[in-house]
Amino acid sequence: MAIEVASLPLPPSADPSKFQDFGREVKNVDPGNLSGDEFAQIHDLLYKHGALLFKNANLTPEQQYALTKAFDPASENYGHGNNKTGETKKSILHPDLKTIPRVPQVQLIGNGTVYDHEGLAEAKLKHPHHKTFHKTSIPDEEDLDFTRFYRWHIDAALYDLSPPRVTTLYALRVPKGKTQVVRYDDGTGDTLPVPLGTTAFVSGKTMFDILSPELKSLAVRSKVRYAPHPYVWMAPSHALSTGLGIETEDLELPLEELPAWEESKIKTFPVLWKNPVTGDLHFQVHPCGAQQLIVDPLPEGANREGALYPDGTTISDLKTVRELLYKMQRPAIAPPLVYPHDWDEKDLVLFHNRGVLHTVVGAFAADQVRAFHQ
Repeated sequence: MAIEVASLPLPPSADPSKFQDFGREVKNVDPGNLSGDEFAQIHDLLYKHGALLFKNANLTPEQQYALTKAFDPASENYGHGNNKTGETKKSILHPDLKTIPRVPQVQLIGNGTVYDHEGLAEAKLKHPHHKTFHKTSIPDEEDLDFTRFYRWHIDAALYDLSPPRVTTLYALRVPKGKTQVVRYDDGTGDTLPVPLGTTAFVSGKTMFDILSPELKSLAVRSKVRYAPHPYVWMAPSHALSTGLGIETEDLELPLEELPAWEESKIKTFPVLWKNPVTGDLHFQVHPCGAQQLIVDPLPEGANREGALYPDGTTISDLKTVRELLYKMQRPAIAPPLVYPHDWDEKDLVLFHNRGVLHTVVGAFAADQVRAFHQ
């Protein structure tokens, strides 16, 4: 039976014209037992559409790791470094990650207590809540009605390791509940109704495509240098109310207080990543960990009118770095451009980690148990 694909169901908030190529449901194939030809088709579909959904998938941790690794055979690591990011409990990721003992590249994430799970006798899971990270928060009495994007990000250690090409999310237990409303709380009045516990996605291709010519030129010429052990470095800081970056309050840990680090392991990545199948450019930056912007000069003979930093520069002022990235990334998280996935148990979602930005969303009650493999 041939593989079939269908468009993902979009919420009423989405602008269909911006999702013509983004996201597909894949049918008539077992993602845990793909033939070589089937994987080749899935490979190209993923890069063409950014995210793929498999309904009613049955997937062991071993199969999930094998599927993820097939996109990046040289990788031996979970995206944040097999729960060793920053090599310290000071990392902001530490409370969110539980490793599957026999397959350490697969993490158990979610909310509530899970028992006798894949070699874990008991796992106490905590869904990330914006109150632990944002500078401001939604009042307690509104907390289960309204929510925020927690942290827009790439799955990446951003130090020593390169970002994985693909991330896989597999839903094991999904509590059902009422719709919550994301509040941006940034003065725009933007809001977005979302299913309980959604994962929200935005296209890095769209993020680049909708920029002005001046900002496109800046993005094409720029690279981002990330802080050493960025999740430890940023741990004392507070995020913006949109989850898209950090407030500049000079709260980052001084470099001399970080775990031992090496200059050679600091990561500098392009602002734009080239899609290996389509050739499209995807704006893909983890704004929270960015420390510097390195801008190349305009090519000789290029039109300099209106150009930003036409002679090139290295921007080290953290406030300027963050404001420039926010100016380029914020338009793409507007409500019509966000795909909030409505999870069902046994949903498997694959997404292009170097071309799609995503975030945890939502607030759970203590008795709502959620379990995913990532």
